[in-house]
Amino acid sequence: MRRDGCILVPILEWTNVFLANLVVVLGATLQGSVGFGLGFVGAPLLMLLNPTYIPGPLLLNAVVLTVLLTHRERHSIVFSEIRWAVVGRLVGVAAAAAVVASISTDGLALILGVLVLILVGLSLSGLKFKPNWKSLVVAGTLSGFSGTIASVGAPPMAIVYQNEAGPRVRGTLSAFFVIGTLLSLCALFVVGRLGRGEFTTASLMLPGLLFGFFLSRRMTVVLDRGHTRNAILALAGAGGFLLIFRELL
Repeated sequence: MRRDGCILVPILEWTNVFLANLVVVLGATLQGSVGFGLGFVGAPLLMLLNPTYIPGPLLLNAVVLTVLLTHRERHSIVFSEIRWAVVGRLVGVAAAAAVVASISTDGLALILGVLVLILVGLSLSGLKFKPNWKSLVVAGTLSGFSGTIASVGAPPMAIVYQNEAGPRVRGTLSAFFVIGTLLSLCALFVVGRLGRGEFTTASLMLPGLLFGFFLSRRMTVVLDRGHTRNAILALAGAGGFLLIFRELL
């Protein structure tokens, strides 16, 4: 619709952008507090609002958030652990690319959702995972595989770090996700899914992202009092259920 030479945006579209910002506020607050959350919370909800938010615009916002978090928690990053996780990430992305053409992505996402719940159950049973090179390669592989197939790459990595201090979790995972997200954006650019339109859409959600990052500073004070592990398991479990629920529907 045009009036006086100006394009009038329907109120529904602005409402949609407002709702998208609320989703991003929630996801950014979770990720800034625990170390992950923007992807597996934001992706399915934004997809329901408007598919154009996924994947490029959300990933562009994820890069901004992870860079901010990496800088904020830079003193707690363990770079040697990131190296092994990135090796696994590359393996997982390659494996996903090899099988996605021949196997139903719905079936794979469902299996991964169940796997996440199994990992959470094992963690609650008392079994502890430590971030050594073996566990990081495995978690990185699962993260790359699930992130490529279903846009839910955080829970496998989070399970490995469930018993670590909050700053170490946030810093190390954020640095890892900076690299992983940039790899995903490069892939989208190559296949023609990342351009000016995606950057414009991403900018509409940026206010919510920055507000969520600001709120997360206050949440970390609460979680760092010994609640980080519970928060990680709760969010990982929610991510598994959300993935299964989304695929079953």
